[in-house]
Amino acid sequence: MKKSEPELLQGTLDMLILKTLVVGPMHGYAIVRKIQEVSEDVLKVEEGSLYPALHRMERRGWISSEWGTSENNRQARFYRLSRALGPAL
Repeated sequence: MKKSEPELLQGTLDMLILKTLVVGPMHGYAIVRKIQEVSEDVLKVEEGSLYPALHRMERRGWISSEWGTSENNRQARFYRLSRALGPAL
């Protein structure tokens, strides 16, 4: 059975985020910047796609999050791979 285009795009975004978090915890804006950097600005992830994906992955237990202070001294939610998922990537 073929997957629909939205399911494929959703799965691709999930994998991009998970692979980005392999290097360590990041807040949403840092995740977006890292994906753009690694793709040499070919891929641009919008907030309207990023945060629903992060929340979905957190509900599934793939990632966890906690509040912390960003590099510019602002409160931000930092996302990290769950312990169970980390070795699988």
